[in-house]
Amino acid sequence: MTDTNVTLALLESRKQKLEKRRSFFKNVGGLSVGLVGGTILSACGGSVHDAIAQAAAPTDTDILNFALNLEYLEAQFYSYAVFGTGLPSNMLTGTGTQGTVTGGTKVPFNDPVVAQYAKEIAQDEVAHVGFLRTALGSAAVAMPAIDIGGTDPNGAFSTAARAAGLVGAGQVFNPYASDENFLLGAFIFEDVGVTAYKGASPLITNKTFLEAAAGILAVEAYHAGLIRTVLYTKGLTTPALRAGAGAISDARDSLDNSTDDDQGIVNASDATMSNIVPTDANGIAFSRAPGDVLNIVYLTKESVTMGGFFPKGANGSLNMSTAYA
Repeated sequence: MTDTNVTLALLESRKQKLEKRRSFFKNVGGLSVGLVGGTILSACGGSVHDAIAQAAAPTDTDILNFALNLEYLEAQFYSYAVFGTGLPSNMLTGTGTQGTVTGGTKVPFNDPVVAQYAKEIAQDEVAHVGFLRTALGSAAVAMPAIDIGGTDPNGAFSTAARAAGLVGAGQVFNPYASDENFLLGAFIFEDVGVTAYKGASPLITNKTFLEAAAGILAVEAYHAGLIRTVLYTKGLTTPALRAGAGAISDARDSLDNSTDDDQGIVNASDATMSNIVPTDANGIAFSRAPGDVLNIVYLTKESVTMGGFFPKGANGSLNMSTAYA
């Protein structure tokens, strides 16, 4: 087969995967339409099934509001870690139930490089919240209740860390206690944000919104790469950081679907090599559907509408995680 034919075959394969993902989103993108035990109902007639799928398709507003929920979470975490305070009250209002933030304190950074990186990321995340709220206007959802505390053994961070084996039963994981804990806490979020934006971008119909989403995706990818790089570098002298990142990756992978996509910061085939950018065999980052993203932030494999970092659920129509056996 010629190089041209190989390229065309790869493009056609990616096109087919994209069409399957579009169909998947229409049916289970947080709306749980036509699901029984996590499986799409296909026994109904074609015209009825198509009508249901069309009605369930998320709008651009749905998608941007879903992204806004995630930006609220990241912005609050980084703002507390860097500045010791959260978002101002005028950035929290909107449709749906406005919640409060549980926990969050300033990190006593010892490494000035980590402190500067954290400050830059915090400013970006706050800007993302402001941008999405402006783009959505009166349709913007309010900030939901968020749990980013570091002192409750049953809090979201401790639960996530326990699932990864970083702390034992009844123990606390405090992401604000040290530079290293902060980096591991940030690692829980950053890769998820990248895959969420990549998964949602093909569904956005408005080109202006699509360009904006692509721009935010690029920034989130920079952030994720930065966190992964610093963790890997510090892992030279503290190997537990590399192991911890790998354990968090495995924990995320155990929640979101049956595919082994998530990757740690060490090359799976050669432990002497880094894995700063998690990609497939074609060097392409993978995607997550909204339901899969919510599995991770809700910290569950079940189909639910709240839990984990969003104890009362995300605001907006895309608020249900996906059930996985």
